[in-house]
Amino acid sequence: MAKINHDQLFKELLTTFFVEFLELFFPPILEYLDTDSIQFVDKELFPDLVRGEKKILDIVALAKFQEQDYSFLVHIENQASNAPKFNQRMFRYFCSLLKLSVFVF
Repeated sequence: MAKINHDQLFKELLTTFFVEFLELFFPPILEYLDTDSIQFVDKELFPDLVRGEKKILDIVALAKFQEQDYSFLVHIENQASNAPKFNQRMFRYFCSLLKLSVFVF
């Protein structure tokens, strides 16, 4: 029997049912999110160019505010177990996304 890749399955389910996920767990976000504008973006970040460290994020979605030209990013990381320093890792991802968003979006 083939081993199930739970991480990939989670990503597929979440991208397929992204609006429903937000509706269930973060309903206030739908008050200002234009659901027709959601785009899943390249999740590859290069936070440390000197060391060449490459990170791939689980899910990053770009969405627009309703009736506005402004956009925002939604970043979701799947974590099946309690990982040490997860908060620090998420903060590093946030900093990388912030730098990227200033220059790209």
